[in-house]
Amino acid sequence: MALINVATREIHCNIVYYGTGFCGKTTNLQYIHRHARPEARGKLLSIATESERTLFFDFLPLDLGAVHGFRVRFHLYTVPGQVLYERTRVAVLTGADGVVLVMDSGADKLEENFQSLIELETNMRKLGKDLGNFPFVMQWNKRDLPDAVPVATLDRYLNRRRVEAFDAVATTGEGVFATLRAICKSVMARL
Repeated sequence: MALINVATREIHCNIVYYGTGFCGKTTNLQYIHRHARPEARGKLLSIATESERTLFFDFLPLDLGAVHGFRVRFHLYTVPGQVLYERTRVAVLTGADGVVLVMDSGADKLEENFQSLIELETNMRKLGKDLGNFPFVMQWNKRDLPDAVPVATLDRYLNRRRVEAFDAVATTGEGVFATLRAICKSVMARL
């Protein structure tokens, strides 16, 4: 939930990048960090293990200027994608003001993506939140794969809520900032 500090005139919002393991969540944050203006970004923190790129979360405070006299900072997090870390995903979602569901476009990942979507919906319900009226966008990542599932198919089977969805190649930055702008705009509209 957004933290509004009237004394310092700051609003802090949390955006969670959610999805399966190795779908590109961390790669999105790394690209944003590398290409955001130095004065607008904080330090990128990452907790990695030998087998995982992100055990808990990445955290990237991003300053997007002022709105109605309040300075707005977005804190970007990722969750671990492996089934083993479901409790961690729920904990990170607890404070979310917006969610980006990152989907791996590989043909062999369609079922895994669907399971991730179902788990996200379930976890949000556990937290008393409904994706139907919550800032939420989808990203079709890895569009450069030779076996990438057509966007129309991804949209048909995975975008049941008809939310904004963005084609992306996080390694090159294609679609990364478009996704970020959309979720930030959606969070601000809800505030």
